[in-house]
Amino acid sequence: MTIKLAVVMDPIQAINFKKDTTLAMLKAAQQRGWSLSYIEQRGLYLDDGKAMALIHDLAVKMDPNDWYEMGPQQRRSLADVDVILMRKDPPFNREFIYSTYILEQAEREGVLVVNKPQALRDFNEKVSASLFPQCCTPGLVSRDKDLLMDFYKTHEDVIFKPLDGMGGTGIFRVKPGDPNVTVIIETLTEYGGRQIMAQTFIPEITEGDKRILMIDGESVGYALARIPSANETRGNLAAGGTAKGVELSDRDRWICEQVGPTLRENGLMFVGIDVIGDYLTEVNVTSPTCVRELDEAFDLDIAGQLMDCIEKKLSA
Repeated sequence: MTIKLAVVMDPIQAINFKKDTTLAMLKAAQQRGWSLSYIEQRGLYLDDGKAMALIHDLAVKMDPNDWYEMGPQQRRSLADVDVILMRKDPPFNREFIYSTYILEQAEREGVLVVNKPQALRDFNEKVSASLFPQCCTPGLVSRDKDLLMDFYKTHEDVIFKPLDGMGGTGIFRVKPGDPNVTVIIETLTEYGGRQIMAQTFIPEITEGDKRILMIDGESVGYALARIPSANETRGNLAAGGTAKGVELSDRDRWICEQVGPTLRENGLMFVGIDVIGDYLTEVNVTSPTCVRELDEAFDLDIAGQLMDCIEKKLSA
């Protein structure tokens, strides 16, 4: 029987064809003969308690000028599909949370949702690293100016960042004696109204912020090191970093062993963890990227590995 896969994603016409991870997933599913459907976040709804969507049949092509064909919009029950990929990019706001409620209802109706909706709510991508203190540098989550200042005075060279950003937005490095530290804390916390994260600065960022993709708790075996541009502390590709494929170090593999069981137990089937030097910094669960770059660097088929894993889950 043909597997029916639906994807919740940002507008497909606006993706970056060369780099988009979701497109790689859709291609891998289509190559297996699965049927594809497309949903935008605004198309999710509940009708008398049933999970529903404004949905389009979809076909994808690896043509940089014409990468998808979409059928007319239909109103359909999400229970009509076998698996839903939740690939909506952050921000993780109220609308994202409401979407997880609808997807959780689809789950109750028998649909496999990747990643699990409850886990998407529970695992903040910044805070979740603190579940593994043995893997991390000293860190603090607070909105209290005095606590944040004490952390800065103790560690002197620190990173301050919001808990809900992506692509390196809102990240500040504060060096010893920085006269702007107070205004940075006030701005990020919105004068004490918003929790933020503080972490000690890791000098090995110059060698890259390594993205390690994990499928059902197991690493794909390689990392994409995102190396900051000159005079920059953020390695994010969206912030101008350059990418280089690297093999995992022994420490990287140890971190994956520490993190993997928790991911698997919580239904986080596709995750990107970030490692700088010897330390875990983030656990990305919403819409991890870098599949295309790692596939090209090491002749992999990461999306295919994910589809194989999904098929096993469906047949279990």
